[in-house]
Amino acid sequence: MNASPPPPGRKIPVIVLAGFLGSGKTTLLNHLLRHRAGNRIGVIVNDFGSIEIDAMTVSGQVGSAVSLGGGCLCCAVDVSELDTYLETLTRPAARLDVIVIEASGLAEPQELVRMILASDNPHVLYGGLIEVVDAAEFEATRERHPEIFRHLAVADLVVLNKTDRAGEKERELIREAVAATGSVAAVVPATYGRIDPELLFDPALRPDGEEKARQLTFEDLYLEERAHEAGEEHGEHLHTAYESVDFTSDVPMDPRRLMEFLDSRPEGLYRIKGYADFGPGDTDNAYVVHAVGRFLRFAPRSWTRGEPRLTRLVLIGSGIDAQALRKELEGCTAPEPQGETPQDAAHERAMWGVLRYVQQPGDDA
Repeated sequence: MNASPPPPGRKIPVIVLAGFLGSGKTTLLNHLLRHRAGNRIGVIVNDFGSIEIDAMTVSGQVGSAVSLGGGCLCCAVDVSELDTYLETLTRPAARLDVIVIEASGLAEPQELVRMILASDNPHVLYGGLIEVVDAAEFEATRERHPEIFRHLAVADLVVLNKTDRAGEKERELIREAVAATGSVAAVVPATYGRIDPELLFDPALRPDGEEKARQLTFEDLYLEERAHEAGEEHGEHLHTAYESVDFTSDVPMDPRRLMEFLDSRPEGLYRIKGYADFGPGDTDNAYVVHAVGRFLRFAPRSWTRGEPRLTRLVLIGSGIDAQALRKELEGCTAPEPQGETPQDAAHERAMWGVLRYVQQPGDDA
């Protein structure tokens, strides 16, 4: 049975995957394609030969598109055609949940990010810049490619790949190099490009809202066995590379306090998703929150009948302090109202900070 098309107005996250030759970027991409968390993925690359999905033969010219199976698509493009292929992949008929652009050979990753942010495509949402680094060969990489520091400075997530071949001293030197660029990006370790897909995109949902469940595949078992042979302990499994913090409040959020929190997000906090209730001044709307790295977007949506008026947020990162984050968010709740008119006026002014990050209807034309 074919999946139903995405709802009108739905935006598809576009993730930029960058990394120099040998970093393991393509290995990571293939891992994501094999472990899609139930999502249908569109991939934009400039070399079909780098995608090695089983049961698939890929041999096309630039400008071709092929199926990767499981509803995924792959396009090989020249960077000048990027907008054209984003238009193709974001059409409702494609029924994709996320798009990954492999930056190698296309353009500087920050240029791709600018193109996505400046795109007129109303179905595109920036999903983050992921920089893959070879932890075992970092010194050699930065000698050959000093521009790596520029890439690290603008990355939203840094994946230290091949950490099985690098000691803790080497890992710490790379973390220090990332911090020296002024970046507050989350840094996660990986071997064989194996990161949890939920770091980058959410599990796809069934029409009834339940997450798709699946049995372990032979690929899952193979990777577990390979990790065991490499001497990895259970504590090094995918889900231990990052932390996830849930926050729920039945007290409305104060828009000014929440914006202060979002404007000063701590180091290592990579994604924030969910929705916020700003109280009586916005009785008709919840505000969907989408933050990745430095990018932030709010989108108002109507409360459904009978839906509890709650703020529900999930924060994802590496090296974050869950208890401290929850305490900070608790401090973002609205104070008790002290009078109707002054409070309403103050609330309206405070909402200006939120509305700055709401895409205007005319922008979606």
